[in-house]
Amino acid sequence: MSPIVGSPVARVDGRAKVTGAATHTADAQVRGALYGYLVLSTIANGRVTRINTQDAERSPGVVAVFTHENMPRLALPTSQLAAYWKRTIPLQNADIHHSGQPVAYVVADALEQAQHAASLVSVTYETRTPQANLADAMDEAYVPLPGLEGPNEVTRGDVGAGLAQADVRIDVSYTTPMHHHNALEPSATTAVWDGNQLTVYETAQGIGATRLSLSEALGDLPLENVRVLSSFLGGGFGAKGPVWPHTMFTAAVARHLKRPVKLVLSRAQAYTSNGHRPESHQRFRIGAKRDGTLTAIDHITTSQVSRTEDLLFNTSEPTRMLYACPNMHVAHRAVKLHLPAPSNMRSPEVVASHGLETALDELSYELGMDPIELRLRNYTSVNPDNGAAFGSKHLQECYRRGADGFGWSKRDPRPGSMRVGDTLVGWGMASAAHTAGGRPGAGARVVISAGGKAVVQVATHDIGTGTYTVMSQVAADSLGLEFDDVDFELGDTNFPYAFVSAASATVPGVGAAVNRACTTARRAVIDIAVADTRSPLHRVPADRIMVESGVLYDTERPKRRDTIRAVVTRHGQPVEATTNPVAIPLGYSTGAVFAEVRVNPRLGQVRVTRMHGMFDTGRIFNRRTLRSQAIGGAVWAVGFTLAEHTLVDHHLGRIVNPNLSGYLVPVNADIPEINIGFVDKPDPAFQEAFGARGFGETPMTGMTAAIGNAVYHATGRRIRDLPLTQDKIIGDGEAE
Repeated sequence: MSPIVGSPVARVDGRAKVTGAATHTADAQVRGALYGYLVLSTIANGRVTRINTQDAERSPGVVAVFTHENMPRLALPTSQLAAYWKRTIPLQNADIHHSGQPVAYVVADALEQAQHAASLVSVTYETRTPQANLADAMDEAYVPLPGLEGPNEVTRGDVGAGLAQADVRIDVSYTTPMHHHNALEPSATTAVWDGNQLTVYETAQGIGATRLSLSEALGDLPLENVRVLSSFLGGGFGAKGPVWPHTMFTAAVARHLKRPVKLVLSRAQAYTSNGHRPESHQRFRIGAKRDGTLTAIDHITTSQVSRTEDLLFNTSEPTRMLYACPNMHVAHRAVKLHLPAPSNMRSPEVVASHGLETALDELSYELGMDPIELRLRNYTSVNPDNGAAFGSKHLQECYRRGADGFGWSKRDPRPGSMRVGDTLVGWGMASAAHTAGGRPGAGARVVISAGGKAVVQVATHDIGTGTYTVMSQVAADSLGLEFDDVDFELGDTNFPYAFVSAASATVPGVGAAVNRACTTARRAVIDIAVADTRSPLHRVPADRIMVESGVLYDTERPKRRDTIRAVVTRHGQPVEATTNPVAIPLGYSTGAVFAEVRVNPRLGQVRVTRMHGMFDTGRIFNRRTLRSQAIGGAVWAVGFTLAEHTLVDHHLGRIVNPNLSGYLVPVNADIPEINIGFVDKPDPAFQEAFGARGFGETPMTGMTAAIGNAVYHATGRRIRDLPLTQDKIIGDGEAE
């Protein structure tokens, strides 16, 4: 039997999804459930002075209306995993910190009744002028204390001396906009109480964190009394990683009313209730020798945070880890604004990567050097952040194979030199890189039944990435069973714990856990067979026995064989194994990405016409699902570079395009053929996970800069503010 790990098998959940059989959170049918709906604030700074709920309460079907005056009291979660709202939870007092903050929670017999009643709630505010413009508040920026992602300021060497030694220096700034997730599935919660036992159906990337947060927020609720379920997730992209207040509200309201309650956020509500990628400003000062060797990098990022917390989600790892540079200073600063709280968002390192890879492109033109050659001059096989060797890093091979596949050698480096008729053609490239792993990991449980089939359970998630499929592959290989003889179950806190499905940690963390548990179970089956006088393998040394396709055999005498089914049947009870979480090492997935654009110089219209990526991901579990992740990252890069941005009225602090009619995302017609390749060499640092590193967040990181660099190559205009919209393309003078 050939290994199942590495085979491009189809998704095991594919049929359920395309036929509608997959049960997402809002699909959960709970007898007697009431429906909740949020009323959101229309101001960004101030307090509620009066709230009239009488008309809403008299509306047909309404069961209750909760405001800050009668909402059950919630405790601030204190553990690092659960805590997100560090200083305040809405609906616990009259204070308003951003527009779109919940001010009432309406509960009714039907969703339409709750929505109608919500429109009848009247709120009077004491309004204060909000501060909602990052550019106006840059002088208030500060470096927060270390957070979930580590230190927010790092210095290596002497940047001043490094800049003084440089033959060429650049000093450039870039901005990226507020950016929203817009997952296909909206966030949803259904809370069901049975005495003091709470079951929550939740759109979660971290059911363990949800469980812990609810236990702490609800005060007298032991952790073992909380069960969280999330079988399918229609996209998360980081928004469903934190535990948001609406989940806590729903559980508290359901307990108060002694009825199940379901809440589903509207698309517009998700823009202020689910986090976002914050607006950022980056300044780079870079020095280099004439031969391209970097002498110094000074990288200052300033991002928007809310008035109630200052968590930052990108500590500029690309600047710290990707290239050899003896003198470096990185700082990530925060500015408190009257805007909703930012959160994790897929590829958090894309902001720093976009700035760094664009700045290096600018440096390559200053030096008159090919952009790939500049990167090769500064290649490093060790992590400059700590001097440790990477488990594996094949970025040089990615540059070579990526350039060959794209045809980079045919590029005329002069800006504006390549045309098709009146259309300008530009080619750009960049390095892609993202940290992977470095998280607590996961446990796993496996049960092999008398029928010779196995059930593997982990409290992890499939956020659309293929976890069901690839973990079934890992289990089948580790057990020595056929792929169809394994069922992988997830999304239940009754299963062994797994870390949040984020930070490119699921494949190495859950994969290692499944491998450990299944290897233990396989060895247990072998030991049973060896000890069983009825088995043809009785007294055969265990290290001589192999297991393939459900068959155990003696490697020295292959005709002596038994089956897992027969062994377990004679044993008279299932064979079980459970493993506890083991921390995942920190890995680094890299790649080289290339983009071709065509620009209409009169209309300023940019079309991406070719995209190419070559990536080093460690061992590939499933080329089909992995390629899908790379394509998804490339598509989102097109959106972030050319179209996507959340607009805020700076006078009111209000998001003005909280819907998909005003917030533009790419459609099929915007995306060309995307060519993806992989090095596929195992990383020895991730041996328990078959040498596989996390990867899903890597592809987007370089592609935004590759597209922007291609636009410069086509037009000779360096536009340093995303998105690269038509007005910026046709603007007068040098873009700043």
